[in-house]
Amino acid sequence: MIQLAIAATILVQTPAPNARDWIQLFNGRNLDGWDVKITGHDLNDNWGNTFRVEDGLLKVRYDRYAAFDDRFGHIFYREPFSYYIIAVEYRFVGEQARGGPDWALRNSGIMIHSQSARSMAKDQDFPISIEVQLLGGGSAGERPTANLCTPGTHVVINGTLFTTHCLNSKSRTYRGEQWVRVEALVLGDSLVRHIVNGDTVLEYTKPQIGGGVVNHFDPAVKLDGKALISGYIALQSESHPIDFRKVEILDLVGCMDPKAPNYRSYFVRSDPSRCR
Repeated sequence: MIQLAIAATILVQTPAPNARDWIQLFNGRNLDGWDVKITGHDLNDNWGNTFRVEDGLLKVRYDRYAAFDDRFGHIFYREPFSYYIIAVEYRFVGEQARGGPDWALRNSGIMIHSQSARSMAKDQDFPISIEVQLLGGGSAGERPTANLCTPGTHVVINGTLFTTHCLNSKSRTYRGEQWVRVEALVLGDSLVRHIVNGDTVLEYTKPQIGGGVVNHFDPAVKLDGKALISGYIALQSESHPIDFRKVEILDLVGCMDPKAPNYRSYFVRSDPSRCR
Protein backbone atom coordinates (compact mmCIF):
# COMPACT_ATOMS: atom_id res chain seq x y z
CA MET A 1 0.00 0.00 0.00
CA ILE A 2 2.76 2.47 0.91
CA GLN A 3 4.61 1.67 -2.30
CA LEU A 4 1.51 2.30 -4.40
CA ALA A 5 0.77 5.56 -2.59
CA ILE A 6 4.31 6.63 -3.42
CA ALA A 7 3.73 5.52 -7.01
CA ALA A 8 0.62 7.70 -7.18
CA THR A 9 2.62 10.67 -5.89
CA ILE A 10 5.39 10.05 -8.41
CA LEU A 11 2.81 9.78 -11.18
CA VAL A 12 1.48 13.23 -10.34
CA GLN A 13 5.00 14.68 -10.29
CA THR A 14 6.27 13.14 -13.55
CA PRO A 15 5.98 15.02 -16.85
CA ALA A 16 2.56 14.81 -18.47
CA PRO A 17 2.16 11.83 -20.81
CA ASN A 18 2.26 12.48 -24.52
CA ALA A 19 -1.26 12.82 -25.91
CA ARG A 20 -0.53 9.82 -28.12
CA ASP A 21 -0.16 7.64 -25.00
CA TRP A 22 -3.85 8.03 -24.17
CA ILE A 23 -5.99 5.28 -25.70
CA GLN A 24 -9.26 6.58 -27.14
CA LEU A 25 -11.88 4.05 -26.02
CA PHE A 26 -14.55 6.01 -27.90
CA ASN A 27 -13.47 6.61 -31.48
CA GLY A 28 -16.01 9.34 -32.28
CA ARG A 29 -17.53 7.35 -35.15
CA ASN A 30 -19.25 4.22 -33.83
CA LEU A 31 -19.53 1.86 -30.86
CA ASP A 32 -16.91 -0.63 -32.03
CA GLY A 33 -15.22 -2.30 -29.06
CA TRP A 34 -18.21 -1.82 -26.73
CA ASP A 35 -20.94 -4.11 -25.36
CA VAL A 36 -24.40 -2.90 -24.34
CA LYS A 37 -26.42 -4.37 -21.47
CA ILE A 38 -29.85 -2.98 -20.60
CA THR A 39 -31.93 -4.42 -17.75
CA GLY A 40 -34.41 -6.98 -19.04
CA HIS A 41 -32.72 -7.27 -22.43
CA ASP A 42 -30.15 -9.61 -23.89
CA LEU A 43 -26.50 -8.68 -24.30
CA ASN A 44 -26.03 -6.11 -27.09
CA ASP A 45 -29.75 -5.47 -27.51
CA ASN A 46 -29.37 -1.68 -27.64
CA TRP A 47 -33.06 -1.19 -26.95
CA GLY A 48 -34.47 2.11 -28.18
CA ASN A 49 -31.08 3.00 -29.65
CA THR A 50 -30.25 4.18 -26.13
CA PHE A 51 -26.53 4.40 -26.83
CA ARG A 52 -25.76 6.11 -30.13
CA VAL A 53 -23.10 8.14 -31.91
CA GLU A 54 -24.11 11.47 -33.43
CA ASP A 55 -22.02 14.53 -34.29
CA GLY A 56 -18.90 12.80 -32.96
CA LEU A 57 -20.47 12.33 -29.52
CA LEU A 58 -21.45 9.21 -27.61
CA LYS A 59 -25.02 10.06 -26.66
CA VAL A 60 -27.41 8.42 -24.20
CA ARG A 61 -31.00 9.13 -25.24
CA TYR A 62 -34.58 8.09 -24.40
CA ASP A 63 -36.67 9.55 -27.24
CA ARG A 64 -37.91 6.05 -28.15
CA TYR A 65 -38.98 5.22 -24.57
CA ALA A 66 -42.66 5.60 -23.69
CA ALA A 67 -41.44 5.41 -20.08
CA PHE A 68 -38.10 4.56 -18.50
CA ASP A 69 -39.53 1.52 -16.69
CA ASP A 70 -36.31 0.77 -14.75
CA ARG A 71 -34.40 -0.06 -17.92
CA PHE A 72 -31.02 0.80 -16.43
CA GLY A 73 -28.34 0.48 -19.07
CA HIS A 74 -24.57 0.25 -19.28
CA ILE A 75 -22.15 0.27 -22.17
CA PHE A 76 -18.93 -1.64 -21.46
CA TYR A 77 -15.55 -1.42 -23.08
CA ARG A 78 -14.60 -5.00 -23.94
CA GLU A 79 -11.03 -4.96 -22.60
CA PRO A 80 -10.30 -5.08 -18.84
CA PHE A 81 -7.70 -2.89 -17.13
CA SER A 82 -5.98 -2.98 -13.74
CA TYR A 83 -3.71 0.07 -13.27
CA TYR A 84 -4.86 3.09 -15.23
CA ILE A 85 -6.34 6.56 -15.42
CA ILE A 86 -9.78 6.65 -17.02
CA ALA A 87 -11.01 10.05 -18.19
CA VAL A 88 -14.34 11.20 -19.60
CA GLU A 89 -15.64 14.59 -20.71
CA TYR A 90 -19.40 14.77 -20.29
CA ARG A 91 -22.39 17.08 -20.16
CA PHE A 92 -26.02 16.57 -19.15
CA VAL A 93 -28.60 17.80 -21.65
CA GLY A 94 -32.37 18.02 -21.99
CA GLU A 95 -34.98 16.53 -19.72
CA GLN A 96 -35.13 13.29 -17.79
CA ALA A 97 -37.05 10.39 -19.36
CA ARG A 98 -40.61 10.00 -18.15
CA GLY A 99 -40.78 7.59 -15.24
CA GLY A 100 -37.13 7.92 -14.31
CA PRO A 101 -36.45 7.80 -10.55
CA ASP A 102 -36.11 11.13 -8.75
CA TRP A 103 -32.54 10.35 -7.69
CA ALA A 104 -31.52 9.77 -11.33
CA LEU A 105 -32.12 13.38 -12.41
CA ARG A 106 -28.87 14.61 -14.04
CA ASN A 107 -27.21 11.42 -12.82
CA SER A 108 -24.88 8.99 -14.61
CA GLY A 109 -21.63 7.25 -13.80
CA ILE A 110 -18.36 5.64 -14.81
CA MET A 111 -18.22 2.06 -13.57
CA ILE A 112 -14.65 0.95 -12.84
CA HIS A 113 -13.28 -2.49 -11.93
CA SER A 114 -16.66 -3.77 -13.15
CA GLN A 115 -17.79 -7.26 -13.97
CA SER A 116 -18.13 -7.80 -17.72
CA ALA A 117 -21.34 -7.19 -19.64
CA ARG A 118 -21.35 -10.87 -20.59
CA SER A 119 -21.38 -11.97 -16.95
CA MET A 120 -24.48 -9.92 -16.08
CA ALA A 121 -27.81 -11.70 -15.73
CA LYS A 122 -30.60 -10.62 -18.09
CA ASP A 123 -32.62 -8.86 -15.38
CA GLN A 124 -29.65 -7.52 -13.38
CA ASP A 125 -29.95 -3.77 -12.81
CA PHE A 126 -26.38 -2.67 -12.09
CA PRO A 127 -23.01 -4.36 -12.61
CA ILE A 128 -20.96 -5.29 -9.56
CA SER A 129 -18.45 -2.46 -9.71
CA ILE A 130 -17.16 0.76 -8.22
CA GLU A 131 -19.07 3.78 -9.52
CA VAL A 132 -17.57 7.20 -10.10
CA GLN A 133 -20.92 8.97 -9.93
CA LEU A 134 -21.49 11.87 -12.32
CA LEU A 135 -24.02 14.47 -11.19
CA GLY A 136 -25.24 17.77 -12.59
CA GLY A 137 -26.41 20.61 -10.39
CA GLY A 138 -29.89 22.07 -10.33
CA SER A 139 -30.90 25.72 -10.23
CA ALA A 140 -30.03 25.96 -6.53
CA GLY A 141 -28.15 24.05 -3.86
CA GLU A 142 -24.88 22.15 -3.98
CA ARG A 143 -24.53 18.84 -5.79
CA PRO A 144 -20.95 17.63 -6.23
CA THR A 145 -19.83 15.28 -8.98
CA ALA A 146 -17.31 12.41 -9.08
CA ASN A 147 -18.87 10.90 -5.97
CA LEU A 148 -18.45 7.27 -4.90
CA CYS A 149 -21.22 4.68 -5.14
CA THR A 150 -20.79 0.97 -4.52
CA PRO A 151 -23.16 -1.45 -6.28
CA GLY A 152 -22.23 -4.82 -4.81
CA THR A 153 -18.93 -3.51 -3.49
CA HIS A 154 -17.15 -1.94 -0.52
CA VAL A 155 -14.04 0.22 -0.14
CA VAL A 156 -11.84 1.35 2.74
CA ILE A 157 -11.78 5.02 3.74
CA ASN A 158 -9.40 6.28 6.42
CA GLY A 159 -8.70 2.70 7.47
CA THR A 160 -12.37 1.75 7.94
CA LEU A 161 -14.50 -0.45 5.69
CA PHE A 162 -17.08 1.83 4.06
CA THR A 163 -20.41 0.03 3.68
CA THR A 164 -22.75 2.95 2.97
CA HIS A 165 -23.80 3.02 -0.68
CA CYS A 166 -22.64 6.52 -1.69
CA LEU A 167 -20.23 9.19 -0.49
CA ASN A 168 -20.03 12.74 -1.82
CA SER A 169 -16.77 14.14 -3.11
CA LYS A 170 -15.57 17.66 -2.33
CA SER A 171 -16.04 18.89 -5.91
CA ARG A 172 -17.92 22.05 -6.72
CA THR A 173 -21.34 21.95 -8.40
CA TYR A 174 -21.54 22.01 -12.21
CA ARG A 175 -24.83 23.39 -13.51
CA GLY A 176 -26.39 23.62 -16.94
CA GLU A 177 -24.93 21.93 -20.01
CA GLN A 178 -21.26 22.71 -19.44
CA TRP A 179 -18.59 20.13 -20.23
CA VAL A 180 -16.82 18.57 -17.24
CA ARG A 181 -13.71 16.37 -17.25
CA VAL A 182 -13.63 13.61 -14.64
CA GLU A 183 -10.73 11.22 -14.18
CA ALA A 184 -10.19 8.23 -11.91
CA LEU A 185 -6.68 7.07 -11.03
CA VAL A 186 -6.98 3.35 -10.34
CA LEU A 187 -4.09 1.28 -8.95
CA GLY A 188 -5.28 -2.32 -8.88
CA ASP A 189 -6.88 -3.27 -5.57
CA SER A 190 -4.97 -0.56 -3.72
CA LEU A 191 -5.73 3.10 -4.37
CA VAL A 192 -8.49 4.94 -6.27
CA ARG A 193 -8.51 8.72 -6.68
CA HIS A 194 -11.28 10.84 -8.24
CA ILE A 195 -10.23 14.02 -10.08
CA VAL A 196 -12.46 16.78 -11.50
CA ASN A 197 -11.02 19.31 -13.92
CA GLY A 198 -7.56 18.64 -12.47
CA ASP A 199 -8.50 18.74 -8.77
CA THR A 200 -8.47 15.63 -6.54
CA VAL A 201 -11.87 15.42 -4.85
CA LEU A 202 -12.01 11.93 -3.29
CA GLU A 203 -9.67 9.06 -2.45
CA TYR A 204 -10.13 5.55 -1.06
CA THR A 205 -8.44 2.14 -0.99
CA LYS A 206 -9.00 -1.63 -1.17
CA PRO A 207 -12.01 -1.93 -3.54
CA GLN A 208 -13.68 -5.29 -2.98
CA ILE A 209 -16.88 -7.20 -3.64
CA GLY A 210 -19.54 -6.98 -0.92
CA GLY A 211 -22.82 -5.38 0.08
CA GLY A 212 -26.06 -4.82 -1.81
CA VAL A 213 -27.71 -2.28 -4.14
CA VAL A 214 -27.47 -4.73 -7.03
CA ASN A 215 -30.26 -7.14 -7.90
CA HIS A 216 -30.84 -10.34 -9.92
CA PHE A 217 -27.13 -11.08 -10.27
CA ASP A 218 -25.50 -14.47 -10.78
CA PRO A 219 -24.36 -15.58 -7.27
CA ALA A 220 -21.27 -17.17 -8.82
CA VAL A 221 -20.04 -13.68 -9.74
CA LYS A 222 -20.65 -11.98 -6.39
CA LEU A 223 -17.86 -13.37 -4.23
CA ASP A 224 -18.03 -11.14 -1.16
CA GLY A 225 -14.63 -10.13 0.18
CA LYS A 226 -12.83 -10.71 -3.12
CA ALA A 227 -10.39 -7.90 -3.91
CA LEU A 228 -11.07 -6.02 -7.14
CA ILE A 229 -7.67 -6.09 -8.81
CA SER A 230 -8.93 -5.38 -12.31
CA GLY A 231 -12.13 -5.15 -14.29
CA TYR A 232 -14.09 -3.48 -17.03
CA ILE A 233 -15.11 0.12 -17.61
CA ALA A 234 -18.74 1.04 -18.31
CA LEU A 235 -20.82 4.18 -18.77
CA GLN A 236 -24.35 4.41 -17.40
CA SER A 237 -27.84 5.05 -18.71
CA GLU A 238 -30.01 6.00 -15.74
CA SER A 239 -32.82 8.03 -17.40
CA HIS A 240 -31.23 11.47 -17.96
CA PRO A 241 -29.73 12.29 -21.40
CA ILE A 242 -25.97 12.74 -21.34
CA ASP A 243 -23.24 13.30 -23.94
CA PHE A 244 -19.66 12.06 -23.84
CA ARG A 245 -17.22 13.76 -26.17
CA LYS A 246 -14.16 11.92 -24.88
CA VAL A 247 -13.61 8.55 -23.22
CA GLU A 248 -9.91 7.81 -22.92
CA ILE A 249 -7.57 5.75 -20.79
CA LEU A 250 -3.92 5.95 -19.84
CA ASP A 251 -2.65 2.43 -19.16
CA LEU A 252 -0.16 2.48 -16.27
CA VAL A 253 1.07 -1.05 -16.96
CA GLY A 254 3.94 -1.34 -19.41
CA CYS A 255 7.64 -1.71 -20.09
CA MET A 256 9.66 -0.26 -17.21
CA ASP A 257 13.07 -0.88 -18.76
CA PRO A 258 14.50 2.64 -19.32
CA LYS A 259 16.53 1.31 -22.25
CA ALA A 260 13.42 0.24 -24.19
CA PRO A 261 11.96 2.71 -26.71
CA ASN A 262 8.44 2.20 -25.32
CA TYR A 263 9.47 2.87 -21.70
CA ARG A 264 7.35 5.53 -20.01
CA SER A 265 8.23 7.23 -16.74
CA TYR A 266 4.61 7.18 -15.57
CA PHE A 267 4.23 3.38 -15.59
CA VAL A 268 3.64 2.01 -12.08
CA ARG A 269 3.41 -1.72 -12.84
CA SER A 270 5.90 -3.65 -14.95
CA ASP A 271 4.97 -5.98 -17.79
CA PRO A 272 8.23 -7.15 -19.42
CA SER A 273 6.28 -8.80 -22.24
CA ARG A 274 5.45 -5.33 -23.52
CA CYS A 275 9.09 -4.28 -23.92
CA ARG A 276 10.32 -3.96 -27.49
